[in-house]
Amino acid sequence: MATYLSNELAGTTTGTTTAAATGYKPVATVYGARVKRFRASVAMASQTTSDTVVLAVVPAGATFAYGVINTTATTATATVAVGITGTTAKYKAAAAFTTVDTPTLFGTSAQQALASPLSTEETIFLTIGTASLPASGTLIIDLYFSIPN
Repeated sequence: MATYLSNELAGTTTGTTTAAATGYKPVATVYGARVKRFRASVAMASQTTSDTVVLAVVPAGATFAYGVINTTATTATATVAVGITGTTAKYKAAAAFTTVDTPTLFGTSAQQALASPLSTEETIFLTIGTASLPASGTLIIDLYFSIPN
C-alpha cells in the first residue's frame, strides 16, 4: 500500500510524491505558519460607488488564508468586493451582504490553493458597486493571512 503526502508536504500540486521522498521543506507561509488578522471596521455613511475604503496594508511574504465579513445593517442593493488595484475582487467577489449579525467566510479555493506569498506589500480595499452603502451601520471585514514564523 502506497503512502501519499499532501501537496504541501510533497512539494507538488498532485500529491504523488510518496513518503519516501526526503529533504523537501514545505512552504513556510502555509504550513506551520502564524495566522495574523487584519480587522477593518467601516462606519457606513452613504459611501458611494466612487469612494475608496482602504481595509488593510498587508506585508510582502504573507499568504491569504480567508476572510470574514459581518455587518450590523444590510447593504441592501449595494455590493461590496474586496481586492486590490487592478483586481478589485481578488479576495471577495462583488455581492450584496444582506444577512445581519452573521459572520460569513469568504475566499476562493483557487486563491487558497495558489498559496503563493505576496511578492510585494498590498493595499487591500473595498469596492462599492450598484448603489451607495446605507446611511448607518457598521461593516466589519477581517482578513486572515499566514505569515512564516
